[in-house]
Amino acid sequence: MTYSEELEKLSKEIWELAELKFNEVESAKLQMEFMRNNGFEVVDNLAYMPTAFSATYGKTGPKIAFLGEFDALSGLSQKADSLKKEELTCGGSGHGCGHHLLGVGAMEAALKLKDYIIENEIDATVIYYGCPGEEGGSGKAFMAKYGVFDDVDVAFSWHPFNHNHVITGSMLSNIQSYVRFKGVSAHAASSPHLGRSALDALELTNIGIQFLREHMEDTDRIHYSILNGGSKSPNVVQAEAEGLYLVRSKNNKSVIELYKRFEDIVKGAALMSGVDYEIEFDKACSNMISNKVLEKLLYEAFLEVGPVKYTEEEKEYAFKFKETYPEINFANQIVLPMVLDPNEEMEYMKDHSLHEKISKYLSTDKIMMGSSDVGDVSNVVPTAQIAVACFAFGTIGHSWEEVAQGKSSIAMKGMHKAGEVLYTAAKKLLKDPDLILKAKEELEKSRGAEFISPIPDNKKPNIKD
Repeated sequence: MTYSEELEKLSKEIWELAELKFNEVESAKLQMEFMRNNGFEVVDNLAYMPTAFSATYGKTGPKIAFLGEFDALSGLSQKADSLKKEELTCGGSGHGCGHHLLGVGAMEAALKLKDYIIENEIDATVIYYGCPGEEGGSGKAFMAKYGVFDDVDVAFSWHPFNHNHVITGSMLSNIQSYVRFKGVSAHAASSPHLGRSALDALELTNIGIQFLREHMEDTDRIHYSILNGGSKSPNVVQAEAEGLYLVRSKNNKSVIELYKRFEDIVKGAALMSGVDYEIEFDKACSNMISNKVLEKLLYEAFLEVGPVKYTEEEKEYAFKFKETYPEINFANQIVLPMVLDPNEEMEYMKDHSLHEKISKYLSTDKIMMGSSDVGDVSNVVPTAQIAVACFAFGTIGHSWEEVAQGKSSIAMKGMHKAGEVLYTAAKKLLKDPDLILKAKEELEKSRGAEFISPIPDNKKPNIKD
């Protein structure tokens, strides 16, 4: 059975909805309804998230999962196909990371695998997971924390990109928290001695972090944003101040250690300023553990399926976007995945507007300086991903240009290709179940000790309307 037209319609509907993290109510509803109508058993409200769900076909045999998403980004509302920034809704959101493609492409893989299981009378279970709040919410991390993936044997996912390649290497663990200080207001000129400045405490926290940087590992990062600097009146000792802090490190053990040092800085700043403080945990996610067994399998499947074939009209469409981008965009998208040959890819991009080949699989243990909640899944289940070309060369993530191309035939073809590759890899696993055992053995060896989530016990997703 072919699902192409229905899935494209679904993806475009989710693009139109452009719902933000943990509020993807209609997007999740559309996906759940589609899977339910195609014979899957749907369970929602997973891990205390109303929009997190599983869609399962089968009850026994190997359990193969496909991870999907559907959240958008704020401030990226954009008209489809436009070569200039044109908002659909003033200040509205948009799919600047292609999650309307990601989720539906993973659904397609699950649907195809279900049909294969039925046609060949294979004892196996296929699960599609609708995972909310990837953008700043770490939905999958909470799902892993609360055991959603515990009985899964293997997990696959993908991400829309400009290139076709297997995603490999690691990413950083992180912990994010709000810090609030509460002091005492007073007249800043006539009675400053009676005041206790929350803003001083916030500034001392940031100064403490700057001094800590010299003593952090090369892969450690601490970012922050000042959310509240107090009142707008400079002649008042500020009684309230708030910041949002994101702490990153190479793995869960080291990020927890670094986070403790960060907490000490906050305490010290409060003591020096004579104010009260509160640290409110927001979210966290784990480092990625790559699985070479599954990555090689995905590469074989990718080569077998082949890259997308584009029409001349599609190539011209992509070229129009490409010629608007500065040179730095092209170099950046080669460096980011860490697995592309810079010279080869730069030369290729000179004469092409779209990636019409599959980059060679180059396994690496390097750490990409970013984070993903897929990392938490990879800590409990052997996990692997691919990147599939859905946009013109030079299109950067989280941009209005990516939103503009999100409903194009190029994006739709990339989505279908991803579904086909993931399905083909899963099919190979069912034909050779020993690969599942090898993937699990590799995970145990790579992870070492038992998985310890960076999310503290009893902490639930920070869902706000």
